[in-house]
Amino acid sequence: MSQTRRRFPESFKLEAVGQVLSGTPLRHVAETLGIAESLLGKWKRQYEQQGDDAFPGNGKQRGENAELRRLRQQLAQVTMERDVLKKALAIFSRPTK
Repeated sequence: MSQTRRRFPESFKLEAVGQVLSGTPLRHVAETLGIAESLLGKWKRQYEQQGDDAFPGNGKQRGENAELRRLRQQLAQVTMERDVLKKALAIFSRPTK
């Protein structure tokens, strides 16, 4: 029998990690929420290492990747605007007959 992989929303993960960081034993939190201790430990490590950028998913990107994507989009926009201005300059600089 195959098991389906459970997915947990970011809010669930943050709440679980928050309980552990506030002093509740990891084992108790894992048992209460019905998840494995190793999974909760993994979430805690991710949160400690990455802070608010932890638990990406569903299109959410980490800080540097999001910034890189934004900058690439901005570069494409500026390049397009520059090309339009070059064409307009070429049109308006033609000698009139």
